[in-house]
Amino acid sequence: MDYIFGPVQSRRLGRSLGIDLFPRKICNLNCVYCEVGPTCSPVSRRAAYSPVRLICEEIDEWCADPGRLASADVLTVTAKGEPTLHSGLGEILDHLKARAAKPVAVLTNGTTLADAEVRRDLMAADLVVPSLDAARDEGFARVDRPADGLELGAVIDGLVLFSRDFPGKIWLEILLVQGMNDAPEDIGALVAALGRMRIDRIQLNTVMRPPAEAWAHPLSRARLTAIAQHLRRELGLPVDLPFADPDERTAEPVPAAMTDPAMLAVVRDDILHMVQRRPCTAIDIDRTFHLGGPEKVVQLLDPLICAGVLLRQAHGGSWYYQRASCGQEIVSGLPSGEARSRRCEKID
Repeated sequence: MDYIFGPVQSRRLGRSLGIDLFPRKICNLNCVYCEVGPTCSPVSRRAAYSPVRLICEEIDEWCADPGRLASADVLTVTAKGEPTLHSGLGEILDHLKARAAKPVAVLTNGTTLADAEVRRDLMAADLVVPSLDAARDEGFARVDRPADGLELGAVIDGLVLFSRDFPGKIWLEILLVQGMNDAPEDIGALVAALGRMRIDRIQLNTVMRPPAEAWAHPLSRARLTAIAQHLRRELGLPVDLPFADPDERTAEPVPAAMTDPAMLAVVRDDILHMVQRRPCTAIDIDRTFHLGGPEKVVQLLDPLICAGVLLRQAHGGSWYYQRASCGQEIVSGLPSGEARSRRCEKID
């Protein structure tokens, strides 16, 4: 499938079936931490960047199988970029609600909510997870690097308006980057902005996966925990942290079906769809596909590394797998700045 992937095991949402609205990255931000990679040409215009008909046909195909549908806890609309830039978002959400008796979540960077049409489209969702990484212009410019004309004041006002009208749950995500948007004045400004909104919980995050910019560094566990405690105290809201317990599960034997070459080929294809959308560790992949432990994942994917189909990158003490784009395969030996420039030429 081109638009549906998973279900994947989400720390926040459980077994999440992803609906990715874009064939390539389309966004109005160029965040330094983005795990999808740089935004070569930021855009702010809403348009039908992919056919609504094809997305709905894939939804119908998935929902026609009761067993597959039962395997998902939530249907999550996302994108390589910002999903609310798709002008057909409302139609897609309505179609999901009509076809599946499952909660529908939307992951958004929160920058388009000043648009009344976007707010109307999102009313069909059960859960919206918007972002607000900074409430000061300096931090917004440094971390999120917005498209021309996108103003932080309008972003915050849009979030306030949406939070007051939306009947469902709102989990607001904040991602902090060391030395860029984590100063006391940055946190104070966030507290003031969030105090204007009706939100249900805060998802406090930092740079956990390989970022668009190698110099974007995470906050320490102690620093992030201290900020979470401050937010809980000031706002009286639950604040979730990204730290997961170590995977202490004893390795299980590989299921019999996984020894079949045809089944292995299907699983490899599903893994490629998963890591095309965000870098994943062997533990992430095993939690979704139950292959018998991270070491089995490594064995399965090593041939794809050798073939140049996948890339493996070290970050934060872990190895992450991601799909190698055509541009990455060609320029992998170049300095990072030149390589990024040439990848952008290929994407454009």
